[in-house]
Amino acid sequence: MFVNTNACNARTASRNSSKLQTFALTTTLALSAAGQPAFAQNNSQQTYTSTEHAAPVAHEAAAFFADYKFRSGETLQNLRLHYVTLGSPHNSASGAIDNAILLLHWTGASSGALLSSQYQAALFATGAPLDAKRFFVIIPDDIGHGQSSKPGDGLKARFPHYGYRDMVDLQHKLVVETLGIKHLHAIIGMSMGCMNAWQWAEAYPSAMDGIMPIACFPAPISGRNLLWRRMFVLSVKYALANGSFAHQPRPPAIGAALIRMMIDGVPHLQAEVTTPQSADAFIEQIGKQSAGQDGNNAIYAFESSEDFNAEPSLSQIKAKVFALNFADDEFYSDSLKILQRDVPKVPRGRYVVRATTPGSAGHFSMAFPTLWKQQVVEFMNWLDAR
Repeated sequence: MFVNTNACNARTASRNSSKLQTFALTTTLALSAAGQPAFAQNNSQQTYTSTEHAAPVAHEAAAFFADYKFRSGETLQNLRLHYVTLGSPHNSASGAIDNAILLLHWTGASSGALLSSQYQAALFATGAPLDAKRFFVIIPDDIGHGQSSKPGDGLKARFPHYGYRDMVDLQHKLVVETLGIKHLHAIIGMSMGCMNAWQWAEAYPSAMDGIMPIACFPAPISGRNLLWRRMFVLSVKYALANGSFAHQPRPPAIGAALIRMMIDGVPHLQAEVTTPQSADAFIEQIGKQSAGQDGNNAIYAFESSEDFNAEPSLSQIKAKVFALNFADDEFYSDSLKILQRDVPKVPRGRYVVRATTPGSAGHFSMAFPTLWKQQVVEFMNWLDAR
């Protein structure tokens, strides 16, 4: 099923656009610590407020796994997986939790990015599609991200190498072993989380009612998407070598600006960067945001996608799949028609390519759920229809 639709009207999107530049600059894809909501590490709960809605209480915790062995064969002595929950679990007549939703963040982000005021108002508020009074929402910091174990904690390049399959393994351990949830109502993921959602549906076909992959393809990362990732990783590796490589490292801001250029929408940048001076200011601002970030975290995070390929097993997926991409997303260009080719292979698959509207931000539209809230409503209604 293909639907090319607008998720919100132009007036709502226009209001969002005034917030776009600040939010995008402070949550540049590889810079997970910059600009995300403050999150108290020593408190068991934190309340995030919105000017429009009273936000639910976010409870934070951590799961620990001793001598954890990754698929590479490497071991981490004490792996920490930080996570946040919203709402409360509900038990069915049989005693099983039946209202759990796993929400998965993008590369370089963390649970904090999904607790922004926009996410709170659009998804978690009373009456919203993921209403925290109805659902038990679980938001982990993936391995290598946020407050979970990562290279920048001290091991640097000696940190065990992980892939997306390791991420899903750990998410599954958190859900099943730590939280005691045998079946999820839904999995919703953005970008990296989008690919993780596809992997869940294939690795654990009976573990969820449905998945909503947002802003990715089920195909391996290739072409332009792979090329810019390698350019970024190599530029960071050169910088970390402190000049020992034959090639002089580029200024760190260039790599971060490359990410921002790719993640943002072409129409938005066309309006934002109009002169050489504004281009230089754009790069300088992003360079300031990247200052002090550990390059090892970024290298590991980007290289972890190399084991992703959901295409071979699409026909074996049992869950409902509602895939959502954005027409102005240069990461996952709709001109390639990969979503149109792959989703029909899923027995119960649907997809939407959201049309570009005022306020759209290319791949980064994933950070503004007011743009695609209606698609979440459609997905959740579809799940309820059984």
